[in-house]
Amino acid sequence: MISDIVDLKTFYSTTLGQLAERSITMALSSIWSPLPDERLVGLGYTLPWLDRFGADAERVFAFMPATQGAVNWPPGGPSAAALVFEEELPLPDSAVDRVFMVHALEHSENARQTLMEAWRVLAPGGRIVIVVPNRRGVWARFEHTPFGTGRPFSRSQMTEVLREANFTPVLWSDALHFPPSKRHWVIRSSHVLERTGRRFWPIFAGVLIVEAEKRLYQGLPSTARARRRVFVPALAPQGATTGAARQAGRLLCQGPKS
Repeated sequence: MISDIVDLKTFYSTTLGQLAERSITMALSSIWSPLPDERLVGLGYTLPWLDRFGADAERVFAFMPATQGAVNWPPGGPSAAALVFEEELPLPDSAVDRVFMVHALEHSENARQTLMEAWRVLAPGGRIVIVVPNRRGVWARFEHTPFGTGRPFSRSQMTEVLREANFTPVLWSDALHFPPSKRHWVIRSSHVLERTGRRFWPIFAGVLIVEAEKRLYQGLPSTARARRRVFVPALAPQGATTGAARQAGRLLCQGPKS
């Protein structure tokens, strides 16, 4: 199951979504180091965090996978958002300093290929910060949140796929230690549960967060592509039903380019 852009926006507008955003923000703050004149790319649905962590960047782009859909960002200025294929980013080699992924890797058709593409666009010494559902966490077991969709990862699995793509994990963090419940008592006590869980049961966190550094000393094999995907945006008509709008807003893949 792939999280749709409408579902993601709806979730983060709810009380539970706002608590999840705050928990991930706190965890990111512990590993996010400022970079001078940073060129930052957010891949997936990173909008809730780009305003905060990209405020001091020299340039920021919000890339959203074609299977997810896209929205305009930022709302108050020239658009810096783009609809992309995560394995074919529209950037030259060594173009950015940091890639930030949320709601991206767990939905990728090929996680290793997606990370290799991030490696290609990162400058030497560039960083990648990834937020993924934790395989051992409770959030990965419930589909009423976006963290219950896609493929969850364990820490060892993340380490393996990062090393295969020529990244070295540097820092780890975790978030969402409270259960994904909408009950009032859980919402009210979420801050206490989060602090307690971070101290006593971090292994069961809802998401894992890792910062990894691009390695340069190992060559990567190059594989020629037999075909290249293209996409055509389908606009939802005004007043369409929710189901129809969601279907019309998805991207349709075509065959090989002639």
